[in-house]
Amino acid sequence: MSATQAVETVFRIESARIIAAVARIVRDVGIAEEIAQDALVAALEQWPESGVPDKPGAWLMATAKHRAIDLVRRKETYARKLAEVGRTLEDVPPPAEPAAPDDIDDDLLRLIFTACHPVLATEARIALTLRLMGGLTTQEIARAFLAPEPTVAQRIVRAKRALARAGVPFEVPYGADRELRLASVLEVIYLVFNEGYSATAGDDLVRPALCEDALRLARVLAGLMPKEPEVHGLAALLEFQASRISARTGPDGEPVLLADQNRSKWNRMLIRRGALAMRDAGSGPYSLQAAIAGCHAEAVRYEDTDWVTIAALYGRLVQLVPSPVVELNRAVAVSMAEGPEAALPLVDALADEPALRAYHLLPSVRGDLLERLGRGEEARAEFERAASLTHNARERALLLGRAARA
Repeated sequence: MSATQAVETVFRIESARIIAAVARIVRDVGIAEEIAQDALVAALEQWPESGVPDKPGAWLMATAKHRAIDLVRRKETYARKLAEVGRTLEDVPPPAEPAAPDDIDDDLLRLIFTACHPVLATEARIALTLRLMGGLTTQEIARAFLAPEPTVAQRIVRAKRALARAGVPFEVPYGADRELRLASVLEVIYLVFNEGYSATAGDDLVRPALCEDALRLARVLAGLMPKEPEVHGLAALLEFQASRISARTGPDGEPVLLADQNRSKWNRMLIRRGALAMRDAGSGPYSLQAAIAGCHAEAVRYEDTDWVTIAALYGRLVQLVPSPVVELNRAVAVSMAEGPEAALPLVDALADEPALRAYHLLPSVRGDLLERLGRGEEARAEFERAASLTHNARERALLLGRAARA
């Protein structure tokens, strides 16, 4: 691996932690991202000549923190800073709740709650946090949203400016304010995990570091808000999903379909954690998805999967959150419970959905159904179309392989 490749890889893994740590110093997520990018540029300039450091992540973090401190020093003298702190202590009343068991010290969680402030529209909150927390490019976020790239770019720029203008504090809020932001925070953690579980672009199917961060944050939230069923539902879902990560790829990083996975590689400890979290889950969207994932986790063999229950759970889910993607997943479950002939009309009904026009899984699912119905030529065309739509190299190779065998 070249020094340039090393820089890009390490930055992709460490960027969220770096931005979060710098934001705690400069109190502005937009400036924090710029400083993190400056550290990246410094690494690109220095590492090819000096070599990759023994601890590259720590090098980037230290460089970014030094630049953040320099920025604070340039903006204000120490005396002015101390005076400002003194005035703040005199003029601002104490917080409604004291620092206590539910006050946590986690920069990544602070970053999410800050970016999910109500001053921003929901779409802007999620787009900004995916950029900061997940290290996703604007193009990747646009694909995750099934939205035009310029639209997403504008959301991110405006969101940073809005947070700066409003002077939003870099903190995990208390009480009602925390609950007000919870839905956005859960959605962001869910989307960050999904990007790690199945990358929208690049050469790797899985980005484990993103999954680990999202899972850890879900666990922290479950401890922070023990009476919120959907927090436990999300934690259970991510535990179940994470249990399968090591079986999702082969020796060379190629995708392994669920039916072909070696279930002895599934992490039983994470499955047990998921089952425990389900005890406190409710009947909301994340809890229903966790129940679906739990059905897969309980099946010793693929043939033992309770597809009837999974199809019913997807039916309940699509009623709660009407979505063509959820409906497509329901069609897959119906195909396994009742046969491909029962599911094909459900998939065909989604053909004109605007949100799915560039969604590679629609033709992929249709190709699978056609193949199972013995309509090989039609299946081949669908797999080829799906391959042309995906931006992930591993998925593209899998789909082209299926097209060749159809």
